Amino acid sequence: MARSYTPYHPGLLTDLYHPDSAYVAWRAGLQAQTTFDLYARRAPFGGAYLLVAGLEMALEFVRSFAYSDEDLKFLAQIRDYEPEFLDYLKGLRFSGEILAMPEGSIGFPNEPLVRVTAPFSEALLLESGLLQAINLATLIATKASRVVGAARGRPVAEFSLRRAQDPFVATRSSRIGGCFSTSFLGAAYRFRLPSTGTVPHALIQLFDTEREAFEAIANTYNRYTFLLDTYDPRAAIHTAIEVAHAARDRLGHVLAAIRLDSGDLAADARYVRDALDRAGLQEVKIAASGDLDEFLITELLDAGAPIDSFGVGTSLGVGAGSVERDIEGAALGGVYKAVFCVDERGGHPKVKVAGEKSTWPGVKEVYRFGSFESDVIQLASEPKPPNAERLLKPVVLEGEIVPGSLPPLSEIWEFAQANLRRLPEEYRQIASARRYPVRFSDGICQMRDRALAEPPAETAA
Repeated sequence: MARSYTPYHPGLLTDLYHPDSAYVAWRAGLQAQTTFDLYARRAPFGGAYLLVAGLEMALEFVRSFAYSDEDLKFLAQIRDYEPEFLDYLKGLRFSGEILAMPEGSIGFPNEPLVRVTAPFSEALLLESGLLQAINLATLIATKASRVVGAARGRPVAEFSLRRAQDPFVATRSSRIGGCFSTSFLGAAYRFRLPSTGTVPHALIQLFDTEREAFEAIANTYNRYTFLLDTYDPRAAIHTAIEVAHAARDRLGHVLAAIRLDSGDLAADARYVRDALDRAGLQEVKIAASGDLDEFLITELLDAGAPIDSFGVGTSLGVGAGSVERDIEGAALGGVYKAVFCVDERGGHPKVKVAGEKSTWPGVKEVYRFGSFESDVIQLASEPKPPNAERLLKPVVLEGEIVPGSLPPLSEIWEFAQANLRRLPEEYRQIASARRYPVRFSDGICQMRDRALAEPPAETAA
């Protein structure tokens, strides 16, 4: 697949404080081998888990990271960096290692999703690009998995193009989360996905009457969908039935589905289903859309709404929470923290002390016991627990991407869906999900205690 996520100026996909900090470290001669953890302190949407996505974009950013002459000229204009530092940046390429949970993995709060080890400036300069790639994609993949789970086996189409934070990332991540199709043709082409859609209200309004609009649609396509709620869905369904029978008798064209996009979706769906069944159109499906999310879909199905599929747009494209339910959304809140460094004096654990934002030191591994029985975060130097699965996999070694680290989207989708099926129901609940058991090993706890007990000068890089 052609690489399509690389930013035009990858060297500038940083915040200003990154080159500023790299400059300070360069002037001080401090380039200790430093390990950073990328993780989220909380699962999004009030849930229990994170469906990991965005690694492909992250690795493309790492592979392309460099400063062009144009980038360096810009940096020289905004900061009085020494010319030798700009020369250093010109030759800088990532030379370290990255371990990560593969896309489609299920992670939990505080578990490193990505572990980066490299000379300090190299690792630091990747922070914002890595966070941007992982945060957004994981947020939307997790949201999509919740929406698809709420649909209880009914297909979900992603309709988010017009409001998505990043349309291609939204479609790709929604697919990882389980969406069946997309309305976005560009993404359908790029990722080889099914594309679905109906018609807009504007097409219905183009005609003098709703009947004329329905007739034009039925005459044009051999399988078609009617959008009912332009004026009055309960009146429109009877017109739709008459037009569908006439088109089938005359042309053999078949009404495949009815779409409802507003109003009382549950009540209207029941009315429409009854009308279709009475007319002998039991095979016609009912699709619903219109500001849906996992909470509204759950309410509709709990109310017995006879809806066969869902189209979900805004809540997927922006990873929305729920104002009504006081549930945060729109950002994952992943962080990237230094946890260990090695210099000529040896290894030094790094700890930030800030209440809930305090960090855990050490070069870490994450292991899972059984089929989501529990996880342990431990030091890489500690022995692997028996009968446990290692979750972090090498994806970059000595600056080069490990072969097989960028599987096709179809394989990521299969892996994600298999993991979601294995995840016990109590951790997949839309509301009041049980907290998954994750513990820190004795080795990490002891390292943290020792680091906190040492004077700050002893832990400085």
